[in-house]
Amino acid sequence: MVFYATLQKTFCSRYVYLWLVAGATLTLLPFYKVTKVSTPKDIYGAALLDFYNNEYTEDITVLSPTIEDDILPLPYLFRTFAEMPTIEQQALLLCKGHTLDIGCGAGSHALWLTDNNQEVSIIDQSAGAITVSRKRIHTLSRKRMLKNNITDSIWNHTSQYDTLLLLMNGTGIFEQLSNVDNALQHLKAMLKPGGQILVDSSDLAFLFRDEEDGGIWQDASTDYYGEVTFSMQYKGETTPDFNWLYLDFELLKKYAQKNELCAELIVEGDHYDYLARLTIA
Repeated sequence: MVFYATLQKTFCSRYVYLWLVAGATLTLLPFYKVTKVSTPKDIYGAALLDFYNNEYTEDITVLSPTIEDDILPLPYLFRTFAEMPTIEQQALLLCKGHTLDIGCGAGSHALWLTDNNQEVSIIDQSAGAITVSRKRIHTLSRKRMLKNNITDSIWNHTSQYDTLLLLMNGTGIFEQLSNVDNALQHLKAMLKPGGQILVDSSDLAFLFRDEEDGGIWQDASTDYYGEVTFSMQYKGETTPDFNWLYLDFELLKKYAQKNELCAELIVEGDHYDYLARLTIA
């Protein structure tokens, strides 16, 4: 569940859409831990189910010790293609073959793909998210071309696909800079010949830039300014803190090359965000 790096005030009244792409449960399994563990209550899934079942009374509150608290509005998660930003629209138009929607959330991306003759599978750690996505596609899509729905972490999954779709700040699932190499190698192994990874993210440098000398303020507790810690709150329940990574394109390109992937900048958004395509070099 893909989190979209936009701050309500700093980003011209856009919201922080913190979408846990490979597990929108509001908590991430420890990186590359492949054993089953007991997880906290599925707060994210509960919120999606409430909205889907017409029991919407509040939004999710996003908390962070390093950047301003914000709101994740539930109606936005159920948006149509016309309501999506250009980056998401372009990513969907570029999908080909069998697509895996990683961190499908409420299923808005998968719904559009299935409705446009694309073969799609969905994966999310949130059982509630998978339920909502599956029901929406079954009832709203004319094609209903949903092949598989998987409630699990992407790091436990090894099937191969033509397109891996990571939207709503897809690099967030890497959690920290130290995990990027392993993450890219795992995703690379999931590509069929000629396959592609479509991923978006944002450059948070503007949040930490010194206006006087142009330098970047760096939190000594992190290796990179794009490493952020979040938690979420809904109906009195709060998730444990989790790590989330916003990766600027030049750094993503550097890591891609290191792991024998080609990184192509597809489009830049209006709020320091971008869409990239990774292919095997």
